[in-house]
Amino acid sequence: MPHLTTFSLPDSAARILQAALEAVEPGAAVERWLRRDGHYLIAADQTYDLTALKRVVIIGLGKAAVPMGRAAAQIVGDRLTSGLLLTKEGHAQDLEPELAAKLSVLEASHPIPDERGVSGTRQILALLRTLKADDLVICVISGGGSALLTAPVVPLEEMQALTGSLLACGASIHEINTLRKHLDEVKGGGLARAAAPARLLTLILSDVVGDPLDMIASGPTAPDSTTFAEAQAVIERYALQQQVSQRILARLQDGLNGRIADTPKAGDPLFERVQNLIVGSNRLAAEAALAQARAEGFHALLLTTTLQGEARGVGRMLASILGEIAASGHPVPRPACILAGGETTVTLTPNAGKGGRNQEMALSAVNDLAGLANVALVTLATDGGDGPTNAAGAVVTGDSLSRARLLGLDPADFLARHDAYHFFEPLGDLLITGPTRTNVNDLALGLALASTP
Repeated sequence: MPHLTTFSLPDSAARILQAALEAVEPGAAVERWLRRDGHYLIAADQTYDLTALKRVVIIGLGKAAVPMGRAAAQIVGDRLTSGLLLTKEGHAQDLEPELAAKLSVLEASHPIPDERGVSGTRQILALLRTLKADDLVICVISGGGSALLTAPVVPLEEMQALTGSLLACGASIHEINTLRKHLDEVKGGGLARAAAPARLLTLILSDVVGDPLDMIASGPTAPDSTTFAEAQAVIERYALQQQVSQRILARLQDGLNGRIADTPKAGDPLFERVQNLIVGSNRLAAEAALAQARAEGFHALLLTTTLQGEARGVGRMLASILGEIAASGHPVPRPACILAGGETTVTLTPNAGKGGRNQEMALSAVNDLAGLANVALVTLATDGGDGPTNAAGAVVTGDSLSRARLLGLDPADFLARHDAYHFFEPLGDLLITGPTRTNVNDLALGLALASTP
């Protein structure tokens, strides 16, 4: 697990966030839910008799595919037949020789899908279509899976354009994935359909608020709760009719008119041989951070693990809570630590700068925290990459504004241009972790240290 590094990050904050990341280390998450006892493989309340299975294959998709796949392969041991792990570019890791002989690792683009993802998906589908009823598929899923595992029913470049438009307009992950599921063969239960009649065990590291099975990586192994009508509504809600291709609009219209069957729903016999398990989530990370904060001597409070909304509004809200702590000792007295988990959004404007939702959240708090003594707000994307940047987030303190002014930096100007990265970079206050190879949404940490005498 990488160490958190930034110029002004308090040591206690680094330890708190490190505890959060360690709690959702993907390999350990798999090991908590999957074990082998002789010739039995046990996953929660279900047992798989390995002697009754001809083949056991492992497939993985997402930013944590490699550590999750490695852990599952080590547990299965000698019964592993083959497998393929599809992960984000820069997230691959070398496997031990005995595992590398059976598990292939491929990289592809995220958040915009590319041809490598399409090719990797084709290879996974080709493997699944060789399986029979007496075979077992172990699928490990983590954040980023929607972009990485992709078999679009329209040309890839049209899906790329749609994804870019959805990200820019501030659509939620639920809205983005609702569309993806109705424009792709493997999403919304499609992967489960491809694996049938084999048994399917899916271990899921959740990166979606509330952990809905059909939204994490667009629910490739879960019943879909969304419809073509809801997908069409997303297009209309954001007035994207002129930005998306005619083929996409025609596909949605065919679904609305019943010319194309909708995605499989709850109760479909397809899922009788499917087991889906959430093995890690934002709540697990937040609770580990809470425990570490208390061990550090803070009065700690977990505000929520369902944080959503426009990043700049959420940042100001968190700053206002820190201001209240500084002024009155409520809702917790100094030394105080407040925690919030979830995932915000950023609605981009034309000619936007560089940044991500966590950096923008931090930037929006700079003015509100100005002048507050011994106060800090730390924002973190748990996968180590906030937006299209190498930063995981940023750190704001009571003196961030004064230090910025010495450099001629106006936070309002950078916020208006969504250019948080270039505000925090010269201050040395970007949070740099490198790829953590886990992903359970975001964490925000607010500290109000003991007042100076």
